[in-house]
Amino acid sequence: MAVAHSLGFPRIGRDRELKKAQEAFWKGELDEAGLRAVGRDLRETHWALQKQAGIELLPAGDFAWYDQVLTHSLMFGVIPDRFRPADGKATLQTLFGMARGVSDSCCGGAHAQEMTKWFDTNYHYLVPEFSADQQFHLGWDQLFEEVQEARELGHNVKPVVIGPLTYLWLGKAKGGDFDKLDLLDRLLPLYGQIFQRLAELGVEWVQIDEPILVLDLPQDWKNAFERAYNQIQRDPLKKLVATYFGGLEENLGLAANLPVDGLHIDLVRAPDQYPTILDRLPAYKVLSLGVVNGRNVWRCDLEKALATLQHAHEKLGDRLWVAPSCSLLHSPVDVGREDKLDAELKGWLAFAVQKCAEVAVLARAVDAPEAPTVLAALAESRAVQAALAASPRIHKPAVQARVAAITARDSQRQSVFAQRIEKQRAGLNLPLFPTTTIGSFPQTASIRLARQSYKAGKLSEAEYVEAMHSEIKHAVEVQENLGLDVLVHGEAERNDMVEYFAEQLDGYAFTRFGWVQSYGSRCVKPAVIFGDLSRPKAMTVEWIRYAQGLTGKVMKGMLTGPVTMLMWSFPREDVSREVQARQLALAIRDEVVDLETAGIKIVQIDEAAFREGLPLRQAQWQHYLDWATEVFRLCASGVRDETQIHTHMCYSEFNDVIESIAAMDADVITIETSRSDMELLDAFEAFAYPNDIGPGVYDIHSPRVPDASEMANLLRKAAKRIPAERLWVNPDCGLKTRGWPETEAALVHMVTAARQLRAELA
Repeated sequence: MAVAHSLGFPRIGRDRELKKAQEAFWKGELDEAGLRAVGRDLRETHWALQKQAGIELLPAGDFAWYDQVLTHSLMFGVIPDRFRPADGKATLQTLFGMARGVSDSCCGGAHAQEMTKWFDTNYHYLVPEFSADQQFHLGWDQLFEEVQEARELGHNVKPVVIGPLTYLWLGKAKGGDFDKLDLLDRLLPLYGQIFQRLAELGVEWVQIDEPILVLDLPQDWKNAFERAYNQIQRDPLKKLVATYFGGLEENLGLAANLPVDGLHIDLVRAPDQYPTILDRLPAYKVLSLGVVNGRNVWRCDLEKALATLQHAHEKLGDRLWVAPSCSLLHSPVDVGREDKLDAELKGWLAFAVQKCAEVAVLARAVDAPEAPTVLAALAESRAVQAALAASPRIHKPAVQARVAAITARDSQRQSVFAQRIEKQRAGLNLPLFPTTTIGSFPQTASIRLARQSYKAGKLSEAEYVEAMHSEIKHAVEVQENLGLDVLVHGEAERNDMVEYFAEQLDGYAFTRFGWVQSYGSRCVKPAVIFGDLSRPKAMTVEWIRYAQGLTGKVMKGMLTGPVTMLMWSFPREDVSREVQARQLALAIRDEVVDLETAGIKIVQIDEAAFREGLPLRQAQWQHYLDWATEVFRLCASGVRDETQIHTHMCYSEFNDVIESIAAMDADVITIETSRSDMELLDAFEAFAYPNDIGPGVYDIHSPRVPDASEMANLLRKAAKRIPAERLWVNPDCGLKTRGWPETEAALVHMVTAARQLRAELA
C-alpha cells in the first residue's frame, strides 16, 4: 500500500494557543509549567487531527517554541557566548533570549540573533552563529521528549530533523572568515547520537530535511553530501531525505543516489522532475511524492494528482509514499472552522487538516480506486475544479483590459532621481539625517477593542472613526514631542499591512481563522486572491488627510506594494503571479495619485517581500526581477517629481538583487540593518546605490531598547558606506508589536543619535 505521511504540521494551534501562551510567559503571566502544558496539549491535538484525517506516519519534532532552526541550534549546542548559561545548561529562557534579545537594564543586554526568511517563504528563522572553533554537543532534549510523548499516545511517528548540510548552509560564520564546511566532520557525530537515541525510543524512520538540494549548490557542497551521507548511513534508523520548495534539477542524480532509504520530492513546485526521478531512483528506495500543495489554500485536483500516483505505483509498488509538497507549517490549520465564508468559496479551500485528508484519500485511491469513499472524493474534486473554471466571480473583463493597455511609459517617473531629489529637498526642507519611522505605532488593547466592537456592530462607523482619530492624534503628538522630522499617522485603523488593503479591493476573500506563523509568536492571516483585482474607491486618503491636518510637519502616506500584497496573500493558481501583481499595481497606483492630490508630499510603498519572491534557482531570477521592479514602478510613477516615493524592505539578503532594487527607482529605501550590525549596507556600498537610504538603527522585534550611543555608532558605520546627505534615520521595521513606553524610549534615543551625527558633521 502507498503510505500517507506528513512532513510537518502547523504548531500555533487553531486559536493561536501557542502565540497566546508565549506572550503570557514573556509578560510573566504564565509560568514555565503552564507554557509547557500548552505545548503538550497542542502536540497531542495535532497528532490526533492528522491521524483522524488518515495520516499513517506522523511527524514529531516539527513543534518549536519559537523556530525549528533555533531548536536545532540548542540541540547542537550552538549558543553564542552572549547567551551561554553559566552552568552550560540551556533553558527556555536561553532559547527566548537568543530569539528576542536580553535586556539587563533599560539599555543594556545582548542583542538577538539575526533573523531572515526561510527560503522563499514568509516564515523567518534564527540564523545560527558559527565560530571557527565551534564545538557541537547534544544540549537540548526536546526532540526525544516529544517522540516519547507520541509513542506513549500510541502514535507511529517519523521524527523530523534538519539535515547537516542544510543546517550549516543556513548559518553564518562569526568572528572571522572561515569555510562552514570545515565544521561538517564535527557536526556529523551528533546525528549518529540522535539517531541512536531515537532508535532506543522505538522509532523506525527519521525524516532528514535537506531543502538546499533544490538550490544552485557549489561543487564542494555537493561533494559534502556524498561524504556526509556515507557516514550517516552507518547510523541507526531508516532515513527519508526530504526536499521541497523546488526541483532537484542538476542535483537530482546526487539526491537519488544518496545512501538513504527514501527520498521526498516536491511535485507541486516542480512537477517536471517526476519522470526523471523514476529512472534514477535505486530499486530499493522509497519515493515520497509531494502532490498536495503545502503552501496554498486551494483544494487539490485529486484526479490530476492521482494520475501521477497511479503511474508511480506501477513502477514502485509499495515503495510509493504520498505527502504534501512540504511541511504544512505554511498552511492554516482547519478550514472547517470558517463560519463566515460563503459556501461556494469555502468549498474551494483546504487547510492543513483537509490537506492531510487529501493525502490520505490519494494514498487509498492508489490501492483501491473503486472504493466508495475514494469515488465520492474524486467526484467532489471534479465538481470543485469545474466550478473554479466557470465561476463569473473570478474573471473581470474590465480589469483584464486595463492590464492589457499598460505601456512602458506608465512605469517611468517624469525625471531621473538626480533631478527629482533636488526638487524634493527644496520642497520638504528636511535636516541632515532626517528622522522618521517605518509606519505603524503600537496596536494597543484599546485599538483592538474598538476594532472588534466596530466589527461586532457595537460601535457605529462614526464612533469608530472618532476612536481612530483619537489614536492618530496621540501618535502625531508623540512624534512632534519627540522631535521626529517626517511623521506617520500610526496605522491605528489597520489590522495588517496586507489584509487592510485587501479588504478594500475586489477579488480578495478573507478567513477568520486562517492564521499562519511568521516567526515566534507573530502570526499572520493571509487574504485569499480568488479573482481579478481592482480598487473600487480610495483606501487611505481620508485617514492620512486627517493626520496631515494635525501637524505642520510632513506626513507620509503609507501603502503596501504589489509584490508584497501578492507574496503575503494566498494567490490564485489559474493565472501567473505576474498577472496578479500587475492588477495590484494598477490599484495601488490609483491610491498614490489620490494621496498626492490630497496634498501628501511623501508616499511610502512597502515592498517587504521583494527579495522573498526571488526564485530559488538563479536561472529564473531575471524574469521575476524584471516584472517585480516594473510593477513597483508602475504603482509609483503616476506622480510629479516633487512627490517623494519611499519603500521599505525587511530581513533580506540584498547582495544578489541590489541592481534590481536600484531599478525600482524609489527616492528613499529603508531596510533592516541593526541585527547584522550594518553588514547589509555592504551591498549598497559596493554597488554605489544611487538613491537615498534609511538603514534601521534598532531592532523592533526585540523588547530591548538600545541607547543613543549604540545607534549613533551604527549611523557612523553607515556614513562610512553611504554619503551622509543620502542617509535617513529610522527603526528596522514598524512598531505595531511594541508597547508605547519602549517605543518612546527607543525613539528618544534615535532622535538623539541623529542630532549627534548632525553636530559631528556641522
